[in-house]
Amino acid sequence: MGSDKQADSHGSPGSVPVLRTERLLLTLPVIEAADIHLRFAEENRTHLAPWEPPYPADYFTLGFWRERLRKNLIEHDREVSTRFSIFWKNNPHGPVLGNCNFNNFVWGCFHCATLGYRIDHRVQGQGVMTEALRAAIKYMFEERGFHRIQANYRPTNERSAEVLRRLGFTVEGYARDYLFIDGAWRDHILTSLTNTKMSGRPPRLG
Repeated sequence: MGSDKQADSHGSPGSVPVLRTERLLLTLPVIEAADIHLRFAEENRTHLAPWEPPYPADYFTLGFWRERLRKNLIEHDREVSTRFSIFWKNNPHGPVLGNCNFNNFVWGCFHCATLGYRIDHRVQGQGVMTEALRAAIKYMFEERGFHRIQANYRPTNERSAEVLRRLGFTVEGYARDYLFIDGAWRDHILTSLTNTKMSGRPPRLG
């Protein structure tokens, strides 16, 4: 996996990360990629419904995805979130294979981000998300300086649990009625992964 911060067809010069693995490319796409993100949402609506919160009323519109991609770039620049879209490396203009999003950034004595991810139903079971997350976590630890990444999943989501186990996440707890998903408040299993290479005083205590 390599990290390339030069100008790319998916991002602006000098600011947007482009991560490459053996098969994949991860980046924050430009606003003009809204159409392929809308297609991903439409084609995975049933597949993702049991695992995601209720969508905004305009979620399945081109306008929503234009605004979402615009906000992604702004939030990354302001160090609020980093929301990667995943593509085949040999087809970087689509289709979207999935997303891995890091948000809820907290610095100070915590240096923590929260991870969420989703994948197209047609590539599920091919190791795509594990490969993507290895690259994304490496970037968040080594280049962004995070000490901890948290990820939570519903107890019935065995695929998600297996991905996190492969990546070394540790189960830390069980939260009842944690999030409103698929029409009800759902329990979640709480996990985390810490950056073992970070020791001593964190770089951004404020």
